[in-house]
Amino acid sequence: MSWFSELLTAPSIAHSVLVIALVVAVGSALGKVRVAGISLGVTWVLFAGIVAAHFGLVLEPGVLHFVKEFGLILFIFALGLQVGPGFFASFKKGGFSMIGWAVLIVGLGVGTTVLTGYLTGTPIQTMAGVMSGAVTNTPGLGAAQTAFGDMHGIIDPSITNGYAVAYPLGAVGVILSFLLFRRIFRIRLDDETACLEAEKGDHDTVRLSVLLTNANLYGKSVLQVKGLLNHRFVISRLRHSDDSIEIATSKTILQEGDKLLVIADRHDQAAIMAFFGRETTDLKAGDWVRFDTHFVSRRVIITKSAINGKRLDALKLRGNFGVNVTRVARAGIELVASPDLELQVGDKLTVVGTEEAIAAVADFMGNSLKRLDHPNLIAIFVGITLGVVLGSLPVFLPGMPEPLKLGLAGGPLIVAILIGRFGPHYKLVTYTTLSANLMLREVGISLFLACVGLGAGETFVASIVGGGYMWVVYGLIITMVPIVAVGVVMRVWGGMNYFRLIGLVAGAQTNPMALAYANSLGGNDQPSVAYSTVYPLVMFLRILAAQVLVMLAI
Repeated sequence: MSWFSELLTAPSIAHSVLVIALVVAVGSALGKVRVAGISLGVTWVLFAGIVAAHFGLVLEPGVLHFVKEFGLILFIFALGLQVGPGFFASFKKGGFSMIGWAVLIVGLGVGTTVLTGYLTGTPIQTMAGVMSGAVTNTPGLGAAQTAFGDMHGIIDPSITNGYAVAYPLGAVGVILSFLLFRRIFRIRLDDETACLEAEKGDHDTVRLSVLLTNANLYGKSVLQVKGLLNHRFVISRLRHSDDSIEIATSKTILQEGDKLLVIADRHDQAAIMAFFGRETTDLKAGDWVRFDTHFVSRRVIITKSAINGKRLDALKLRGNFGVNVTRVARAGIELVASPDLELQVGDKLTVVGTEEAIAAVADFMGNSLKRLDHPNLIAIFVGITLGVVLGSLPVFLPGMPEPLKLGLAGGPLIVAILIGRFGPHYKLVTYTTLSANLMLREVGISLFLACVGLGAGETFVASIVGGGYMWVVYGLIITMVPIVAVGVVMRVWGGMNYFRLIGLVAGAQTNPMALAYANSLGGNDQPSVAYSTVYPLVMFLRILAAQVLVMLAI
């Protein structure tokens, strides 16, 4: 058995692969375990690495450093590709308010970190690790470690140790804040749900079945009619006097006796009904589904590269094929099918029309799953190349003894977000299936955490015994103070609904476990909407903040 003993102890490629694989396998298995419905997930890989290193399973420094950094780059880049399409869209439609609150939580957390480090005499790079653990932000840990290594040429194990110690309470601390808010404000979930329903009020959409009796509209096109009324509405379908039903296009001519299915805001209902005529007596809004059974809804996937980067309105699907596009799914994110939306290979369009029309659209779009089986590695590795170059670019700022660099976390993240959003505009195919994106991220973060744990494990116990146990307290302070302070203001001064509040807080802490708990409370999508609104920008800020803190330690 000497060969096996040598495999476990002697430095070699086989030894490195064995140790990393073993750590990832054990950590991933432990990540499946839940206590009170909560699991630390992939973070268990970090703890498995710490234990392995503590008992002597270590890697050569060069191998450890390379695998760790490459894993981080894979994770960060895949994450950027996913959030890129929704990154800039989050600033629209009222998202500014939510983003403002989330940025305040991030800023207050950074301030709390600096103040705690100053008052306790804890090195700021250590506090950067504690902060990343307190907000459950693993990319922040990678950014801090990379920034410190670039400046000093060595790795400070206290960064990892601070992260590992602070992470568990950081994960559950957000959920504790949710319970605290309920106690402070005496929140009843049924009342909050009722407030959401009342808030919709006249602003939700309704389906109106209208008989056209306004003679001034006879012979006019749908486009002309929309210009005559200062209210937002969509004529979805028409039923003519011969009982034939068609999807309305901008060129469709209205005729006497037409019955229209109109989609509008509830508060515009009376004005629109008076404008067109009156409500039909024999055809209610709910009857259209029964009468227009020859219209179906299908998902069509864009697989032709010629469509990549084109705006939805440029395809003229409604005029050329007689179909409506209602939603666009991209990398697991649902996007509004607005006319100015730039389409990408891999987008899934929800198309409404006849079977024949949808078949024609599918042929036009490609709709070939086989084409999507082949990964587009050019965009990924060109993006990684540009990200590494950008991350290595020195920026000299007045008063800074060392140039500022985005590093191997910030550079690839920014490039991935830009490519995910604007790549198709320049005919760059950035599509990866959601499962492929998740696989890339999981492999990358597992490799990173395994190497981080293996690198810090030898000093972990000594650090905790030597005073590191106080990092648990520091982490809980960094977790709770910003959330409670900003949460109280959001509720009292901003009057924010509880479900939106807890979704926003979960997003500001980049904490998916907290989001899952928030979603389990209300049976509505408000926590998820708030989370997805703030998450992309917050993720970027968390990574940048960790880097800046380490740079302040110069």
